[in-house]
Order: sequence, then C-alpha cells, then structure tokens
Amino acid sequence: MEFINPKTDYAFKKIFGSDQSKDILISFLNALIYEGRATIQDLEIINPNLPPKVEGLKDSSLDVKARLDNGTIVIIEMQVLNVESFGKRVIFNAAKTYAFQLKRREGYSMLKPVIAVTVANFEMFPGYHHYLSRFQYQEATTNYVHPDRTIELIFIELPKFNKPLAELETLTEKWIAFMKEAQVLDVIPTTMEDIPEFNQAFEIANRANLSREEIEAIERQEMFIYDQQGALNLSRTEGREEGREEGREEGYKEGKREIARQLLGQMDLEAIASLTGLTVAEVQTLQAD
Repeated sequence: MEFINPKTDYAFKKIFGSDQSKDILISFLNALIYEGRATIQDLEIINPNLPPKVEGLKDSSLDVKARLDNGTIVIIEMQVLNVESFGKRVIFNAAKTYAFQLKRREGYSMLKPVIAVTVANFEMFPGYHHYLSRFQYQEATTNYVHPDRTIELIFIELPKFNKPLAELETLTEKWIAFMKEAQVLDVIPTTMEDIPEFNQAFEIANRANLSREEIEAIERQEMFIYDQQGALNLSRTEGREEGREEGREEGYKEGKREIARQLLGQMDLEAIASLTGLTVAEVQTLQAD
C-alpha cells in the first residue's frame, strides 16, 4: 500500500475533516487534548469540506473546526512552513473564534472554551525538548489555573518526536507518529492495526482509494511546499553570504517577496500576508508593480 502525506492541506482535511472522519477526529483529539482518555464521546465537524484543488492555494480558513459534546470549540491546523509571526496568528485565530461565538444580544455566559490544536512540521520552541506543549491562563507566581478555561493552545512539534514505530505505547504517540510517518509506510504498523480509527484513517489515506484528480491535487500541494521551503532557504543563504546583518535581512525579505509574487492571483492579499509574514500593504505594493 501507498499512503498520502497527511501534512498537506487536502490530505489533512480529507482524513480529519470530512463527513466520514468523525470517529477518527474524536480519537485524534482525545489523544492530543486528553492524553488518550475517552473524554470526547461525540462532536460535530463544522463546515466539513476540502480545500480548493488549485495549485499553491492555502485555504485561508482553519484546516478543521469541531464542536465537542460539552460545547467546547476546537480548531485544528496543520502547518508545514515556518513563516514569520505564525505563533501570533495561532493566538489571533483562537481569540477570534472565541469572540465571534456570540450572536446579537447574547450574554458573555454563552461563551464556550476554545482549544487551538496546532501540528507543526518544524520546531516552534527551539531549546524546549517536549514535542507536545499545552498553554493556558494561569497565575504567574503560584501557577494557579484561571477557573474560566477560555482559551487553550496545544502545539505538536513533529521534528521533536523520534520514537520508533515498534515502541509506540500511548494513543498520543500513535497519532503523532501517523502524522509524521504515514506517507513513508507501506503497511499499517502493528502498534496501530488493532485500533479501528487508525484502520479508517489509513483506508482514507490509501492512494488506491483516491481519484487521479485527488492525487494530482495533493502532489501539486507537496510541490508547492517544497518550492516555498527552497525559496526561504535560498533567501536565508543569500543573506548570510552578504556577511552583514542588513544583507541577511534583505535576502530573507526578498525571498518572502518572491513567494508573494507567485501567489498573487491565487490567494487573497490577507492570506498571502499571513503565509509570507509580509504586511498587507507590502503585498498590495507587489500587486501594483
């Protein structure tokens, strides 16, 4: 068997955010939020859909959004490229989701907690060795957790997880390994094969079950990611070769501008700014040029 890469937009939404993904998503979130305990019994996937099949297009909406059986809203995002200010974007999206819950004339008591789960294919916190991190409001001196669990941030940094497949024990470890390794496997690992949700996930991810159009969409997204990673790496290298701080910064900035130029006409200006780290005004200038 050959499996698609769950780290691409299309594959991630197909596996975790489509109409057939409910049981998979429940298991995935129980693993990442509740350490494998079966706390979530039911959920609603909000606006289940797949991203547009346009080359290079990163959907400006969150990858998957769900409402748990206790009313908590969970937003899940898979991020491959380490773009500038990405951490701030996560906080912004979580705060926006929390604030926009209220309808006209509804009181604050109607607000439900928001949990933002981010799976990153890069290190967000260099020097911090844990691959799974949880952040919430708490008192700085005593670590007393704020009683209103308004917003919680959960980050999974895939490069920090290096446990061999044969040694996987917890549900959390197994789902993180699935995210990191699925595309290089040709069979379902023995440590996962007895869990129904993994069998369902691998069934969806099996290339043999996809149409040619779906496979081409995924391959275009993978190629786009490789191109942008290469452009960012090249800009950093060119900046270093200048031997001066301003040269490094300008080389990196020019790489981001080049990426933005390639995206004009394929994404809206705000999405391009979010992906590249440029301001909307800078993207508008490139568009005018």
